[in-house]
Amino acid sequence: PIFFINASYARRFQPTSASDDNVLNQLVDVDADSRAIGEVLPRSVGRLRLGLDRVDGGVAGRGVQEVSADGALVTPGFVDIHTHYDGQATWSNRMSPSSHHGVTTVVMGNCGVGFAPVRRTDHDLLVELMEGVEDIPGVALSEGLSWEWESFPDYLDYLSKRQFDMDIGAQLPHAALRVYVMGRRGADREPATAEDVAEMRRLTEQAIRAGALGFTSSRTLNHRSATGEPTPTLQAEYDELVGMASALRTTGRGVMEMISDFDDLDTEFDLLKSMVSTAGRPMSISLAQGISDHGWRKVLNKIEGASDAGFAMRGQVAPRPIGILLGLTTTLSPFTTRPSFTEVAHLPLAERIEALADPARKARILAEPAGRGFMRLFRLMDEGRKIWLMSDPPNYEPDPKDSLHARAIASDQDPWSLVYDMLVQNHGKALLYTPFANYAENNLDCCRDMILHKDTVMGLGDGGAHVGTICDASFITSLLTHWGRDRSRGEGIDLPTLIKCQSADTARAVELTDRGTLQVGMRADVNIIDFDNLNVRLPEMVNDLPAGGARLQQRADGYQMTIVNGQPTYIDGEATDALPGRLVRKTTPDSH
Repeated sequence: PIFFINASYARRFQPTSASDDNVLNQLVDVDADSRAIGEVLPRSVGRLRLGLDRVDGGVAGRGVQEVSADGALVTPGFVDIHTHYDGQATWSNRMSPSSHHGVTTVVMGNCGVGFAPVRRTDHDLLVELMEGVEDIPGVALSEGLSWEWESFPDYLDYLSKRQFDMDIGAQLPHAALRVYVMGRRGADREPATAEDVAEMRRLTEQAIRAGALGFTSSRTLNHRSATGEPTPTLQAEYDELVGMASALRTTGRGVMEMISDFDDLDTEFDLLKSMVSTAGRPMSISLAQGISDHGWRKVLNKIEGASDAGFAMRGQVAPRPIGILLGLTTTLSPFTTRPSFTEVAHLPLAERIEALADPARKARILAEPAGRGFMRLFRLMDEGRKIWLMSDPPNYEPDPKDSLHARAIASDQDPWSLVYDMLVQNHGKALLYTPFANYAENNLDCCRDMILHKDTVMGLGDGGAHVGTICDASFITSLLTHWGRDRSRGEGIDLPTLIKCQSADTARAVELTDRGTLQVGMRADVNIIDFDNLNVRLPEMVNDLPAGGARLQQRADGYQMTIVNGQPTYIDGEATDALPGRLVRKTTPDSH
């Protein structure tokens, strides 16, 4: 049978009829062997009809453009709720790397960092904070940010005038708000006064009413500015956080996103529950193996208990390890801070490789101790036991027997000598991979458990951030390929569950109720995927940030077409001229 889903005026799926003369026509033909997944089209679907342009006198069942999806996987557009495109969205129309992975909606402003509200005197402070917390070069931010705003509504107004390759939602960042209200006292983590709390509550309500999707905050020592100072929100007290949460109850909308070290698990979790109880709104909490001394299971048990008791809380989880990319082109190498390496680190790549090829320099570097500020990563690398040479396509569940330590022992080499040799491979463009979360047991069983838990949601990809050390915006593609097709070292996950995890579930987590499924009346955001050939590519450094700054880019193969708001934005991985994405504002409880 033929199954039609139409988009009227290129905005929503609408049913068609033979008498409808004003449908917006683009047809995606799906044969009997194709799979249309996502809350859920019949497997016997014949056609998925999307909006492209208004056609006067159009004939139902025909379109101005017809695209074959024979044998393809047809899914809703993916919704990524944890990104940091707060700066990139002000200077670029394209939210890559996310746009290379079937993402049609991103949510930014996570982890409490962003660029509004802001006073003119605090521009540098917010740049330093974003540079330190999210590893985005300060020179690129200083060059790229126009600062044509002060309040958060001003920032949204600025974004609303721009066009993108996907939709963008923004959250109010607590750190920026705290500095705006308290000035240097806020940056120095002094306690907020009653007057400070009242003003933060007022401005939170203002931001939500202007269309912010919620607010975010960080309570982890891992988040530091470029000068080494902890994030301003680290020690925010009960009255401050609950005061901000109360603004969400007043507006009747908005979500909260939090990250915490959970030093005192019971006390900290009671604080988060108080925020949820006061707001009457949902909260997601960053969750991964290795980021809390209490262990992810204890934190997830707390979340589950709260959820069962009626608190809208869930863990935000990842589908693979969170890992650092090491190399000669990235921010860090395994030998960063060793004096004989630092001597040549500033040289152009070709000259650096030539210098590192000197056996005497290699011997000096290997003999020198790691610098004090590098000891955490040095211990994490564990003599090469936690270092793997990245392949193309990458293997994100690598076997311990393939680690550089194991390879060195098998060939009777010193592990650090082999690490050094691998570093200069491929004209210095080789990448080494060191997981620091979700890989303590050298497998991804913990990720499977987190993905399938009833009180979790996919996130933590950090698109737009960590541009020289981490490239996890490709989480979405890995979720599908690794768990839905390739996993060999344990159980996988069925594909419909994975699609729902990254579309319907993520959209609902931030209360975007108009997307994430292929149901009648929903936005025309769709992916056509050659699933058998879907793969992430090896990350690479590109120099496309403002001021010529470098960042990691990671593309994918297998996305035949990504459609945003009824218009194809990417075809076979290449961008079209269409920029149908806009700022998403949630201005009423039932909008979007």
